[in-house]
Amino acid sequence: MLTEVSGPATGICAAAPILISLSAFGAAEVRRHGQLWFTELSMAVGADGVEVRSELLVDAATELPAMAQAVRAAGKNVVYSSAEDLWAADGTLNRPALERALAAAQILGAPRLKMAIGGFGPASHSTLAMLQDRLQAAQTELVIENDQTPGAGTLGALQDFFDTANAQGIFLGMTFDMGNWHWSGECPLQAAAALAPQVRYVHCKGVQRQPQRWVAVPLAESSAPWRAVLRALPADVPWAIEYPLAGDDLLAVTRQEIDQLRTVAASMANRKRIPS
Repeated sequence: MLTEVSGPATGICAAAPILISLSAFGAAEVRRHGQLWFTELSMAVGADGVEVRSELLVDAATELPAMAQAVRAAGKNVVYSSAEDLWAADGTLNRPALERALAAAQILGAPRLKMAIGGFGPASHSTLAMLQDRLQAAQTELVIENDQTPGAGTLGALQDFFDTANAQGIFLGMTFDMGNWHWSGECPLQAAAALAPQVRYVHCKGVQRQPQRWVAVPLAESSAPWRAVLRALPADVPWAIEYPLAGDDLLAVTRQEIDQLRTVAASMANRKRIPS
């Protein structure tokens, strides 16, 4: 499990560990330098862990073991993110994708796996028990992310999924991506209110609207009420930076963003601890 960690030298103790999704550094740069390079950078500037991305692996056979060793040596947290959908368009469980993801997570030493539901629907209901059995055998926690698609990124689709799983006595946590709701035309505050009991991991992402599309931006530049969304979610689950991290001094930029987010997390956690 991901554990609580101490904050920076200021003495602040944050309830929420702060991770970095390695996609935050930009796909082209990550593929050029490799995810190990950015893993080491993230840990050097104080991140509590990283989220490794399947779509950015160039040579998984060498990268995954190398990152596993680096994370283990530093005593940090690691999450594995698979870009493949759990269910195919016809509602069948995508067993090959699940097995690939579980195998990669095992090599990486990641206790937590993130995937999207894809084509989950009525035909998928009977496969949930099979999924649960496989996760228990692998000793891996699955957290379902709201992506940017109509089928797996809208409030209705996610509520149907979690209601169905819960009704079968199967609890699966959620990765709440606070920015992706805008791509799906949803209100993130409404989604947070509805799905907070499922949330076990948060993707922190600011957004701005350009003429033809939404774009991800740092939280400080966001046009969305990101503080209100975070306040509506559990205070003690890990947060991952998934907005762009770039600049001439990448170490300084990354360190600043980690420290700022850790301060926000600590402030919110302390406020929620005050007795009513």
